[in-house]
Amino acid sequence: MKSGDGLYSYSNNSYLQRGVMNAAKQIVSEAIVENLDILKFSSSTTVRVADLGCSIGPNTFFAVQNILEAIELKCQNQGLDSQIPEFQVFFNDHTSNDFNTLFSSLPPNRRYHAAGVPGSFYSRLFPNRSLHIVHSSFAIQWLSRVPKKVVDRSSHAWNKGRIYYPSAADEVVEAYSAQCAEDMARFLQARAQEIADGGLMILIFAARPDEIPHSQLVANIMHDMLGCCLMDMAKKGIVSEEKVDMFNLPLYHMSDKELEAAVERNGCFSIERMESLPPISSTLQSLVSTRHKAQAISFHVRAAMEDLIKAHFGEEILDQLFDSYSKKLEQEYSLFESAGTSALNLCAVLKRKTMNC
Repeated sequence: MKSGDGLYSYSNNSYLQRGVMNAAKQIVSEAIVENLDILKFSSSTTVRVADLGCSIGPNTFFAVQNILEAIELKCQNQGLDSQIPEFQVFFNDHTSNDFNTLFSSLPPNRRYHAAGVPGSFYSRLFPNRSLHIVHSSFAIQWLSRVPKKVVDRSSHAWNKGRIYYPSAADEVVEAYSAQCAEDMARFLQARAQEIADGGLMILIFAARPDEIPHSQLVANIMHDMLGCCLMDMAKKGIVSEEKVDMFNLPLYHMSDKELEAAVERNGCFSIERMESLPPISSTLQSLVSTRHKAQAISFHVRAAMEDLIKAHFGEEILDQLFDSYSKKLEQEYSLFESAGTSALNLCAVLKRKTMNC
């Protein structure tokens, strides 16, 4: 994610996700009140919450506040007003995350002790049975890596001429799906060891309706359009076509069925609740013109993708690339808006089973 607080920073371009999180607030609150066994944790004077893939704010602070308010409500409902615990919140993201920006913008009147935990959430981050609630919002669609096969010239899954999988050959789609399944197995296994029995995990993510092809998802179409802009630049000699061939986005929109299958294979969690949320595109409806919508999408994608693109192609192409992308979005906005299907944003609530696994 683009760090700092500049024009293209994530902190200034994450309001699209915020709209979805607002819609999830009631679901998250109800899930905690109904499913968190606070009496089981009453022997602990501290409730520990982790936000995985926190980025640099401000959405992570909003999510944490919602969770803590729900825990306090749970305590009050059970007559534990005088026993409301202290809270410790762990903010996790990659080591390259701008934790300085994150911690310099912590809410001044927060009711929790904050700590940063750098590292990939596809591996262990915390001691055994140490967490009571884990939250992750718009993070698990990021893969741990680009599937190796799609950048292997000798593979049938080599994704030549594209930077993403939706409109590619079946072998490319299968490589992305397999990488997602591998990543989710590691993610769930790590959390199964870290979350206390009866603890909750709340996952908010952009998903794909199971019956919809990857190529018809609006978010995937938009990312494919970014690839088209890069290929246009390659044809003009601005970047090398070989570099484009070797660049792929480490993103995958899994379906609700794929998540259910991953949870079942892991065996340590039950799915207590899974509900759909409004698509990110619904937030765009407040913008009047197609031009403003296209610019908002372009800024949003740049905030998420800039560091990846800069590392592979260099910083000098960024302004030209995203100027071209914004124009392409504006030209074709009505086309993909009518032809595509919005991503199915999901809120899934998982509960750690009381068992060894």
